[in-house]
Amino acid sequence: MSVYSSKVPVFFVPENKAKRVKFFLPFHYFKQRQRIKQVPSVFFHYHQKLWSVLNIPKYVDQIKDICGPECIYKNVKAPQAVPQKVCSENVIHQLGVVKKQLILKGYSINTQKTYLHELKQFFNYFESWNYEEITKEQIESYVYVLVSKFKISESKQNCCINAIKFYYEHVCGKPREYYNITRPKKSKSLPNVLSKDEVHLIINAPKNIKHKAILHTIYSAGLRISELINLRVCDVRSDEGCLFIKGAKGKKDRRTVLSPILLDLLRTYYKVHKPSYWLFEGQTGGQYSANSIQTLFRRAVKSTHVNPWATPHTLRHSFATHLIQNGTNMRMVQDMLGHNSSKTTEIYTHVIAINNRTVQSPLDFLKS
Repeated sequence: MSVYSSKVPVFFVPENKAKRVKFFLPFHYFKQRQRIKQVPSVFFHYHQKLWSVLNIPKYVDQIKDICGPECIYKNVKAPQAVPQKVCSENVIHQLGVVKKQLILKGYSINTQKTYLHELKQFFNYFESWNYEEITKEQIESYVYVLVSKFKISESKQNCCINAIKFYYEHVCGKPREYYNITRPKKSKSLPNVLSKDEVHLIINAPKNIKHKAILHTIYSAGLRISELINLRVCDVRSDEGCLFIKGAKGKKDRRTVLSPILLDLLRTYYKVHKPSYWLFEGQTGGQYSANSIQTLFRRAVKSTHVNPWATPHTLRHSFATHLIQNGTNMRMVQDMLGHNSSKTTEIYTHVIAINNRTVQSPLDFLKS
């Protein structure tokens, strides 16, 4: 099990003469986190999602006391951060060539950033090599180092492989079969879903009309953050009773439901803020930012004391699950979410609660 999936604190027992001690604190440990911040020399390593403190007995004892008796102690090294190097002129040139190709092929800004970040590490690792002569075995060895030494996640491993595939296939013109690199088995985790009561508390928590309209829109229409940001005023089709989603993931247009309750809220919001082009604009004009949405959502979660693991995307998961619970046709849910495959949508059927109120055990039918 990954350290990052642990529901309790994890303390990495330090090696002899170690200068700092690292530990993991789950997100829902709010009170403990505030206490830990008061301990001298404590530092949060953002890229590793780990905390550390100077290896001084009184500081270490304070951390152990705050983490509590449920804390797990591991006699292994904490995951290291992937080292960052200053790029040489050759690496910068290669990244420029890759970026040009990404733009010409119309890849999204987020995909461009991800691929360039992964390839920057890859190019730096093989800096002394001719990149076009690197073998499949060398590439697999590189990915193995990332997995075994730096404990990268399955999703990051796949991003790394996809970026390398893009470079060799679309920049170097190598044949497609060259990129048959071993990939990890994908974990079958279920999406995090909120109850209807929790959703009601979160989306009504903001006092600001714009913030309230944003959260209502994400849940009511099952939108991704990027889709909400790209909503235009003209995309609210009140006469047709739908929201038009232009150029969503995979550059696909689609329609999703427009709730009458949401429409009334949007009309009130429009009278106050009078957006000109984008439905939700920032304070200085232009599109609302993804960071601002995440911040206002986190504030709403904190004020309502509901599921601390929830994110704005959890509202989309909850939208799909609640529709299925209400008996909405699966094909219609798939279309509203913009899924290519029905299998992607079917995962929400596994989230629906199984208990003695929804299903009868065969034991109930046996004669006593």
